[in-house]
Amino acid sequence: MSRLALAPLPLAGLFRVQRQPLVDERGFFARLFCANELAGAGWTAPIAQINHSYTALHGTVRGMHYQKPPHSEMKLVSCLRGEVWDVAVDLRHGSPTFLHWHAERLSADNGHALLIPPGFAHGFQALTDHAELLYCHSAAHAPGAEAGLHPADPRLAIAWPLPVGPLSPRDAGQPGMSEEFEGVRL
Repeated sequence: MSRLALAPLPLAGLFRVQRQPLVDERGFFARLFCANELAGAGWTAPIAQINHSYTALHGTVRGMHYQKPPHSEMKLVSCLRGEVWDVAVDLRHGSPTFLHWHAERLSADNGHALLIPPGFAHGFQALTDHAELLYCHSAAHAPGAEAGLHPADPRLAIAWPLPVGPLSPRDAGQPGMSEEFEGVRL
C-alpha cells in the first residue's frame, strides 16, 4: 500500500506529496520518504543530505535558493511544525513555464510535502511562529554552485501572503534578475 500520494502541479516535474499516515489511539506513523514511491515523480538518486530548519517568526522569508549544474538537486520539503507557504520557481532554460512560480501550504497538520525537481529555485514564508522544515536533497550542498534570487524580484512577482519579514543578509543581498538571465541549463 502506498503511503505517499503524488499529485502533479502546474509546473512540469513539481509534485505535491500527501502522506497517508497510519493513525490509532496512540498517535500516528507517517512515511517521510520512500525512493520506490517517489521514483515515478523523478527521484532516482539516493538521499545525499538531510537538512532541518527552524524559523522563529511568522512573515520571515527564506530563499529563493538553488544549486547550479552539475550540482542541481531534487528536494523533498516537509513541514514538521507550524505552517509555511512553500514556493518553487521554474528556472529551467527553455521550459514553457520558465520563471513561473507555484506555492503550496505545508503544515504539520496537513501532512503535505513539496517535491521540487532540479532547475527550480525554492523558498518559503513562515505563516506561523516556530516553523520547522525537513529537507531531503538528492545532491550534497556545493558552496561553489549555490545561487539565489531575491524573494521580492519584480520579474518573479511572487505574491507572498504576509508582509515580508526578516531576510538573511545573503537573501537580502541577492541581486535582481537581469533581462539576460536565460535560466539553468540542466
